[in-house]
Amino acid sequence: MAKRTKAAAITVNLLREGIIESVHHVQAVVCDSRGRVLSVAGDAEHPTFIRSALKPFQALPVTASGILERYQLSDRDLAIMCSSHAAEIIHTRQAFNILWRADIDTNALQCPTPPGKTSPLEHNCSGKHAGMLAVCKAQNWPLANYLERTHPLQKLILSKFSEILKMPPDEFIGVHDDCGAPVYLMTIAQMATLYAVLSSGTSLDLERIVRAMTHHPELIAGTGRFDTQLMQLTQGEIVSKAGAEGVQCIGRVGEGMGLTIKSNDGSKRAKFAVAIYVLQQMGWITPSVSEILTEQFLSIGTFARLEVTGELAMV
Repeated sequence: MAKRTKAAAITVNLLREGIIESVHHVQAVVCDSRGRVLSVAGDAEHPTFIRSALKPFQALPVTASGILERYQLSDRDLAIMCSSHAAEIIHTRQAFNILWRADIDTNALQCPTPPGKTSPLEHNCSGKHAGMLAVCKAQNWPLANYLERTHPLQKLILSKFSEILKMPPDEFIGVHDDCGAPVYLMTIAQMATLYAVLSSGTSLDLERIVRAMTHHPELIAGTGRFDTQLMQLTQGEIVSKAGAEGVQCIGRVGEGMGLTIKSNDGSKRAKFAVAIYVLQQMGWITPSVSEILTEQFLSIGTFARLEVTGELAMV
């Protein structure tokens, strides 16, 4: 990892008829696949939980152990394992398909049933959990405690991403995400490095995950959601995955560069605004794509809009 780097954070203002009503401060960092910080706004070593942006790496045991072939799972199944979906019919059916093909009862899912819903399949993490259960079934590991950090599956996941970051697994602080699965504290530069490696094309297992996500973006988030929109508009050039509390991770496919954004106050609208702004600044999206995304994610009703000021500082 490169030496500690800092620069001024990016500011996102909510303007109501041109007058500032609210202000968000956002950090961002770009790294290459060797972990070198290329540009930064804020503190590249700012620690936070990676949340759902970890999902592509939680799916690594699936691509690395022949689970897809064993249970005749498709790239659509792999995509839903990486998703934070909107519980549309296509999402719940795809998550169920994994369980059905692996002959696992839906009751084995330990993600909670969302309020007002009737099944854990409707939880946004159900695909991830279904993939975890499929690995456990294939390896003859117990299903009842698959979310415990001491379970062989969770140890395997930890070893996979710690190996990418070239760090001992026991150096990562683990907690439980809202869905019950382990999630880890990282610097935003480490997250950007993960996405640089993910998008670099140097690993067949990771390359298949990227292909699944970019070929089936409708399964990664949902209709009108940021990750889905961005990947649909960029047609395989960008892989994108949101995390809760203002985390957004993006990789430039084939170039081995990763971008992580963290909104200090956990704001979704701020991280999306900065993502659009920075992606255009770096030339990762065209002006036409930026215009479409800006219209959808920066216009807050008839009388208010988001304005981004500041920039990434080159290192």
